[in-house]
Amino acid sequence: MSEKDVIKETRPRMETVIEDFRRKLAAVRTGRAAVSILDNVMVDYYGTPTPLNQMASVHAPEPQMLTVQPWDQTQVGPIEKAIRAADLGLNPSNDGKLVRIPIPPLTEERRKQLAKQVHDVAEDHRTAVRQARRDANERLKKMLKDKVISEDAERDALDEIQKLTNNYIGKIDELSKSKEHEIMSV
Repeated sequence: MSEKDVIKETRPRMETVIEDFRRKLAAVRTGRAAVSILDNVMVDYYGTPTPLNQMASVHAPEPQMLTVQPWDQTQVGPIEKAIRAADLGLNPSNDGKLVRIPIPPLTEERRKQLAKQVHDVAEDHRTAVRQARRDANERLKKMLKDKVISEDAERDALDEIQKLTNNYIGKIDELSKSKEHEIMSV
């Protein structure tokens, strides 16, 4: 194993962190209807917790409204109950066939809470990127100690890992700022 292998293994780990961050950001409410808001909702489907998007189709027919069309009509009630229990600040209603979820406008206080939540999620993901950097650096130091690579090779690889880290933390900051701006704009 060489220092290039360590760098090659570190890049996908950091990329995975970015993808996870994007998924988490998509689930944060912004005041507009987005089907991704309901991605984390789990419905009790005959005793089994099931993701909502696996048992119904979710649509955003208008900017302030989501609709959930269950494939099994008997699940309208449990779906409505699960959306209420998900603590998203949403108040669904059903007509027996379809669950309608009006998206209320966000208050200033709620916008600030959501922006803080985005900031906290971003910090968790920055930490995950730094963890990947630390693991790679430890492996490089061990390789140097075991005389598998030279000091120059180790230094170059450490610099490369640091550049990767800066790049991915920059991406997290950029995504975070963009989401915070989206939340705070009325």
